[in-house]
Amino acid sequence: MRKLTYLFLVVATVCAMGVSAAAESSLLPDRFGSWQAAGPSKITNGQSLNSWFAVDPRREISREEGLTAIEERAYRNGDNEIHLSVSVFKDPTGAYQQFTLSTSTEQHRHAFGDEAAFNASTGNILLGNFVVFVGSTSTLVAEDLAGLDAVLQPKADHTPYPPLRIYLPRKDQVYGTQKFALGPKGFRYALQALKQDSYLELEKELGFNSGLEAMIARYQSGRDGGVLVLLEYPTPQIAEQRLHHLEQALPEAAKKAGVNIERKASMLSIVFDASSKEYAQKLRDAVDYETQVTWNESSHTATDPPIVVVLVKIIVFTMMFMGIALGLGILYGGGRILIKRWFPGKIFDRPQDIEVLQMGLSGKKIDPSDMY
Repeated sequence: MRKLTYLFLVVATVCAMGVSAAAESSLLPDRFGSWQAAGPSKITNGQSLNSWFAVDPRREISREEGLTAIEERAYRNGDNEIHLSVSVFKDPTGAYQQFTLSTSTEQHRHAFGDEAAFNASTGNILLGNFVVFVGSTSTLVAEDLAGLDAVLQPKADHTPYPPLRIYLPRKDQVYGTQKFALGPKGFRYALQALKQDSYLELEKELGFNSGLEAMIARYQSGRDGGVLVLLEYPTPQIAEQRLHHLEQALPEAAKKAGVNIERKASMLSIVFDASSKEYAQKLRDAVDYETQVTWNESSHTATDPPIVVVLVKIIVFTMMFMGIALGLGILYGGGRILIKRWFPGKIFDRPQDIEVLQMGLSGKKIDPSDMY
């Protein structure tokens, strides 16, 4: 009986520790706004996440993005029900790729979190290194989720998103076509999403292992249109090297259509499926990318004193130094003269301490005291 009691206590302790650990790792709250959780969260991480990857090969994109955990939970508000799924990534860069690849042209931009896209029944929310996917059984209104971002924002990693995203021109951009890729799988998926399958083989020549990041978006202005691809490398040297590889790897049909690659510092730009060469060049010219050269040079700041004050202080301290030096010289010289007068031959210039070399030209012996 005692052994059964000990066993029960051990099992209860382990269960309590498991519940506590689950509560600590949970991101989604029991309640936010007018929504109440319909049950506990389902968390997929560790070994269970590896099993999740193995279900569908397409999920390997999430591994490339640095997916570390998934948390799912259902909420109710009266007769309405929504389902939230939070994907947690190692950093905001991976989360941004997932957000852009998941956003479609059927969705619209909303001011929610760091960035959000919604349609009538689904939504994607970007919050640092979190991507929240929302599904609803009824019409989904972004404003109904008020309070969710306030719960998740403090838990998210808010290191900066990749700067490449701000280089894309906003004018004529078709929302939902902007795709970010930090790896080959993401790049291939982005090209397929924009129906640019003929360029899939370029992925082999891009060199993602060198630190490449890519941004793609479709543009449309009346009859003019095209797909702009921006490739940013760590250095201009790597960009120049990859430029030659990509030029050779371009399909013949693309070369005949006038598709070319241009380099600007560390960035390469390509326009696929352009309606005309003029519109392709217009897209390139609209890219908001400028190289910056910095030069660290000492300069005056607001805390530096005026030059006149500096000069006055230099003159004053120089005069003080000269006055002190003169005073010490007079003190030493005058003291020596007084001591010699008061105590002749006693302290300074004692005859027994003075040696004189005599050439012997006369027989008179020199008296050292005669020299003073």
